[in-house]
Amino acid sequence: MPASLRLPFRHFHRIAWLAALMTASTIVFGGFVRLSDAGLSCPDWPTCYGRAAWPQAPSEVIDHAATKIRPLETHKAWREQVHRFLAGMLSIEIFSLALMAVRRRKLGVTQVIVSAVLVAAAIPLYMKGLHVAASVVALLGEGILLAAAWRWSQASTPGGGRDLARVAVLTLAMIIFQALLGMWTVTWLLKPIVVMGHLLGGLATFALLVWMAWRATQLPIRLGQALVLKRWLWVAFGLVIAQIALGGWVSANYAALACGGGSWRMANFPQCVGQWWPPHDFREGFTLWRGIGVDYEGGVLDGASRIAIQMAHRLMAIVVACWLVACSIRLWRVPGMRGWAVGLLAALLAQVALGILNVKLALPLEVAVLHNAGAVLLTFLLVSLLARLKVPA
Repeated sequence: MPASLRLPFRHFHRIAWLAALMTASTIVFGGFVRLSDAGLSCPDWPTCYGRAAWPQAPSEVIDHAATKIRPLETHKAWREQVHRFLAGMLSIEIFSLALMAVRRRKLGVTQVIVSAVLVAAAIPLYMKGLHVAASVVALLGEGILLAAAWRWSQASTPGGGRDLARVAVLTLAMIIFQALLGMWTVTWLLKPIVVMGHLLGGLATFALLVWMAWRATQLPIRLGQALVLKRWLWVAFGLVIAQIALGGWVSANYAALACGGGSWRMANFPQCVGQWWPPHDFREGFTLWRGIGVDYEGGVLDGASRIAIQMAHRLMAIVVACWLVACSIRLWRVPGMRGWAVGLLAALLAQVALGILNVKLALPLEVAVLHNAGAVLLTFLLVSLLARLKVPA
């Protein structure tokens, strides 16, 4: 292990990998919750009809205030609450990683603990209905972490060398923001910009953990062409994230079948409602903010707006596919990188096939969840290459 990297704990990399695996599982399960229309099945947060777990029968919550918002659906409520449990366990793991990573930083442990206490204090405020106060207190804790990450240089630690304190603190800040987005998802009734942000926040957390895990594992890929390849991969990463954001916007606005579905005819794919360029409304389809108080379950947009969202996702898919194919070809030409090239191309082809099957089979839950998992896999491959590629020492 290079002397320049000072790990805070000998098992740090194993804990980071476990956290990355748990994050991937939470993202995929969250997709299952959203795609099965269970996102509002627990109208309160973080409890479910006032319970730490979830009620087993409507008779158990007949007098609870949440029943006035939404009647209990036991077959959905467990999905939402299990997702919250997974997110809670992940938060504890990331908190532990941050504590280990900042031990050598001045007041590092103190700042992490104070931020965690503020976030914990925000939860009872939210449960009492003080939603604005809860958000402010939690964002204050978030600000402490971001300020620490801003001040700390990744290349300067007491005693010399470098550590993973900055990325660990940023990851903790991200998971706190994810908790806020989860809270706002319920409070603002599946507002599309929040639902999409929640998906992107989960992938950002996953990317940070994968990057941190690879750096702590210390298995660099030394190549003379590393810098050139990383430029290509950074562009690929940006395009994939943009496409995932569009996919999240499609899902949040219930636009997956805007062009039709449920048949193998060309009318729904590659065409859209039987046309190559059907009537659409991009302006209305991509209005990000529509105020608060609207229940977005089932979607509120008309057909032309949803068609615009679906068409944007398809057009961007062509751009992303072309660039990833080019990246795969470039990797194939580099000795020792053919396995990565095949893996990237296989993940791309699987993701494209799943996207088409979503339309042709009228969005079956299993295929839609796998499509979500495909986005996680592509993110893993790209972040792994960006973290590991190094120029020869």
